Amino acid sequence: MNSLTDNPNLTQLLDELHAASDAQLGPIGEFLGDGDDRRPTGFEPDGSPDRTFWHDKLVAIDADKARFVYQIARSIDAHHILEAGTSHGVSTLYLAAAIHDNGGGDVTTFEHEAHKADIARAHLEQVDLDRYVSIEVGDIRTTLADHEGSVDLLLLDIWAPIAGEVLGLAHRHLRPGAVVIADNIDSRASLYRDLVERLDDPEFGYGRVTVPFDGGLAFAVKH
Repeated sequence: MNSLTDNPNLTQLLDELHAASDAQLGPIGEFLGDGDDRRPTGFEPDGSPDRTFWHDKLVAIDADKARFVYQIARSIDAHHILEAGTSHGVSTLYLAAAIHDNGGGDVTTFEHEAHKADIARAHLEQVDLDRYVSIEVGDIRTTLADHEGSVDLLLLDIWAPIAGEVLGLAHRHLRPGAVVIADNIDSRASLYRDLVERLDDPEFGYGRVTVPFDGGLAFAVKH
């Protein structure tokens, strides 16, 4: 079974969400200008210009990358997945579809913005995948600390400077053979420095390669 092709409601919703996200790339590019210093953190003060601009932005993972993540989750028979950065739930839909197609399990996804968590939840309910997903709202550095249980796959699609800290919190939950994936590892290399150092540190015990998608996709396996 492949829900990405066999579930027309899911296929339609994903097409719509990717199209909506792509339509926002122009305004995002203009807003960012020449640098990444105005990318969303989720920690800007309420009412600030940056917070207001990012309020409705999906910032979704590219469709080809999302399909790759789905295939990886299927290939390792993932039943327990962590996702750092829910936004409107685009990548969450792919992860939940993989859990469904693998015969069951759970996705725990973390989102700082409550209104985006509500949107993601509605999308999951729309295609009957919400039963596989728990959305934790708040600062992931606090909410992830309370997580329990083994994890098969960790998807990092959050504010890059805290990705390394998040990996540090999730590390003890990742089983041997678990996969870690981080988006835009090349295009935001300076912001991902802490994550790369942790993944390449022999003490942590990961093997890492970069998959040559646009912006680079970090793919690591815990040994």
